Amino acid sequence: MTITSTTAVSVPPTGMRRVLGNVRKFSAIGPFASLIVLVILLSILSPYFLTVNNLFNVFQQITVLAIIALGATMVIVSGGIDLSVGSVAALSGMIAGVTFSQLGLPMGIALVLGLVSGAAAGAANGALIVFGRVPPFVATLAMLSVARGLTLVLSDGQPISGFPDWFRALTSFDIAGVVPAVVILVLVLYAIGAFYLRFRPSGRSIYAVGGSEEVARLSGINVGWVKLRVYMIAGALAGLGGLVLTSRLNSAQPTAGAGLELDVIAAGVIGGTSLSGGVGTVIGTLIGALIIGVLRNGLNLLDVSSFWQQVVIGVVIAAAVMIDTLGRRRGNRRT
Repeated sequence: MTITSTTAVSVPPTGMRRVLGNVRKFSAIGPFASLIVLVILLSILSPYFLTVNNLFNVFQQITVLAIIALGATMVIVSGGIDLSVGSVAALSGMIAGVTFSQLGLPMGIALVLGLVSGAAAGAANGALIVFGRVPPFVATLAMLSVARGLTLVLSDGQPISGFPDWFRALTSFDIAGVVPAVVILVLVLYAIGAFYLRFRPSGRSIYAVGGSEEVARLSGINVGWVKLRVYMIAGALAGLGGLVLTSRLNSAQPTAGAGLELDVIAAGVIGGTSLSGGVGTVIGTLIGALIIGVLRNGLNLLDVSSFWQQVVIGVVIAAAVMIDTLGRRRGNRRT
């Protein structure tokens, strides 16, 4: 006599399954579709939005955010988080300013030192996490405080200016008098980042580590080196973003980048990067940065208070995280 045992499985109602399926699809194409809808809506509400000058202005406004978010996306995909990028950006700009104005080094060398300092801060984050076993949240929160404190110490709380004209021109120069050169820089960086993550084994290993560290380790991936590498990349790109910001302001500000880490994480999450790790694309992050930039620009044109702008950005972030969570729950039920 054969006894067949059955196990009751909780299956969502058909309507709910359909909703969850739509959520999963939206998480893939939603950021781009949301950007298009947002552009159309703001074009209707403001006659000044859909103009060539304003659109390039939006692109130029998000360049620092986009550069730093590129590295932060790799960190999040690997299953980590980096709260120090805003402070590291400020530190890199300040080191470049101090070495040029106070130590008298050539501006080119000062820029290299600023970039190296960003990579060093990222390496310190990675070392704390990999060798010290410190949780990423705590390690990068500590670096946030250390980098900001060093920035204030180096500057004595005062901005540093007096940079060469060519340094300022780096972010004010327009190719053919139309396209800002810094926008081209962002597009090139994102093309490199997309190629690296998609086609290079070391890039693909970042997804493997974020998906499951144990599986990645059993597959022969050096998990510690992957983590150390992504934090170094994030630090270097934060340093580059800080130098671009210093060029745009034509001064190294001790308070530069304050709160920028929140926008950086928001750009990734809105663009479809999962805070659980293993999922995300740099193109999605660029779209997320554009959504933030378009929102702020459009709300400014509509004369909406900056306080309410923060509320809107917060709601958008919450919605993006909710969509990701619902999509993952449906995936877990299937498996």
